[in-house]
Amino acid sequence: MDDKDSWDFLSEFTLAQILEMENLYKEIGEETLNTEFCQKLATNFSCSSNRMGKSAITWQQVQIWFQEKLLKTQTKQASSSMALKLFVDLSGANSSKPPEILQRRKGTVEDLKELSFEARSSKDYAWYDVESFLNYRVLSSGELEVRVRYSGFDKKEDEWVNVENGVRERSVPLEPSECHRVKIGDLVLCYQHREQYQLYCDAHVIDIQRNSHDAGGCTCIFLVCYDYDYSEENVSLERLCRRPM
Repeated sequence: MDDKDSWDFLSEFTLAQILEMENLYKEIGEETLNTEFCQKLATNFSCSSNRMGKSAITWQQVQIWFQEKLLKTQTKQASSSMALKLFVDLSGANSSKPPEILQRRKGTVEDLKELSFEARSSKDYAWYDVESFLNYRVLSSGELEVRVRYSGFDKKEDEWVNVENGVRERSVPLEPSECHRVKIGDLVLCYQHREQYQLYCDAHVIDIQRNSHDAGGCTCIFLVCYDYDYSEENVSLERLCRRPM
């Protein structure tokens, strides 16, 4: 199945159905892969009133969605474990000289692609590329925090960031040929351009207008809802970064 067929195969779900599957996966995990479970869920989806005039959902579509969700979860867990190991390794290093594997520099686009992590600032809730991890500490609650230096910023902007909810593997810019990767319900990192500020913020895709590509690249329009204030905006692909698989 090529990429276009894959998009067509899985794009039939509504946002409400995707959210329902997300919740089911959180509740029962791998049990969602059970064929009988997928058959019942597909029947419920197909019989819902908001599917009038649309093709029926098959149990294979439901099962593939859960398989992809499981794969993403396993990959994320492996990445988090690797990141945690790197953070803990800092304990044996000079806090002013983090290990070489964590050091990154600002430069060309190709240089930025080599950055491993991004962190969310508590000042504006936006995500920034991590240049280096300077130190770590364990709070009385048992939570782990790291001292972050952001790429392109000096030490005055260094912050303590919670590892669990404020540090993650770096988001990946999308090429025009990759627009099929973006699906309704996906978490994306979106470039938010305002008169007063320009930030990269988490958002969820709530609708997609698929258009034919021209010589200039992708002309599709993506309606996103920003997580931090629930505002909505139509954006082009060039303003989106996907989460790593």
